[in-house]
Amino acid sequence: MSATATKKKLRPLGNKLVIKKLEAKDKTEGGIYLPSGSQEKPLEGMVLAIGPGSLNEKGDRQKIDLKEGDIVIYSKYAGTEIKVDNEDLLILSENEILAVVEA
Repeated sequence: MSATATKKKLRPLGNKLVIKKLEAKDKTEGGIYLPSGSQEKPLEGMVLAIGPGSLNEKGDRQKIDLKEGDIVIYSKYAGTEIKVDNEDLLILSENEILAVVEA
């Protein structure tokens, strides 16, 4: 599986994921607009690509429990930020994902 939201295709290895960071909210739920300097770093993203999973001690693949398109919450300082085709992406390990956002 590879990230197709960009011109370049990324194929993560092992238990790695490619995440598209979601934009920080510029307005609070109460309707107050926030200046860009006071917006919190977004911790939500959409899964664009999933690696094949890590190998266990027997050499079997441990399948990743996510799918492309999932909206996830990840650790604040997780992963490695990259820029591909002017898009901010994040490559991180499965264990840095804290939760899946369900509707």
